[in-house]
Amino acid sequence: MCGRYELHSNPAAIALAFGLAHPPDMQARYNIAPMTDVPIVRVATDGHRELVRMRWGLVPRWAKDPSIGARMINARGETIAERPSFQMPYRRHRCLLPADGFYEWQRVERSGGADDKRKQPMRIGMADGSLFGLAGLFERWRGEDGTVLDTCAIVTTEANALLAPIHDRMPVIIGPDDYARWLDPADADVADLLAPYPSGAMACHPVSLRVNAVRNDDAALIERTESIAVDAPDAADVPPVPEQESLF
Repeated sequence: MCGRYELHSNPAAIALAFGLAHPPDMQARYNIAPMTDVPIVRVATDGHRELVRMRWGLVPRWAKDPSIGARMINARGETIAERPSFQMPYRRHRCLLPADGFYEWQRVERSGGADDKRKQPMRIGMADGSLFGLAGLFERWRGEDGTVLDTCAIVTTEANALLAPIHDRMPVIIGPDDYARWLDPADADVADLLAPYPSGAMACHPVSLRVNAVRNDDAALIERTESIAVDAPDAADVPPVPEQESLF
């Protein structure tokens, strides 16, 4: 799954990594949560790449109620070609979500084998600290009153060897050499990209429970922590957003 991530690289570095004509106007974010506006990279009508902002939580164009987006933060790569919610976006509206890292929560086991109800947040990213692109889908919804809502979802796949002890799912990460293929709506042959990213190129470490509360959004969230025994005063033990399966 992917329920939280971070993006704090310099805008010029983002422009260079994703082939944008100009550095985007954006601020560092260390705790990006669903149902907030997030930056995506897509191919514009003129054929050039552009960075725009959309709400994270895809609303299918045929939906009657846009609140369904809260259940559509992720799209399973194994089924997006068949699910009505994701068929059209997968064929025509693929995008990338720039990221410096993402978070996943690992169950804690106490001595003696007893499970702690708390889960340890883990920060996952590239081993060399580089930016990367999460595979995404986007869609435009129009309400009967003329309201227009642009939304997106992150595509997931089975976990690689690094992530498997933490969670059985992970976001699909597109390698830089494949950005053009994934973004090109004329290229329908991209199923091979919906695979776990090589674990040897990635790294992870435990981070503070403060990441559980979406109100916390600062650089300290990505720092390594060695213990979860002591909570910060504002680190409410809120479970991460679970991956939501589409019913459609």
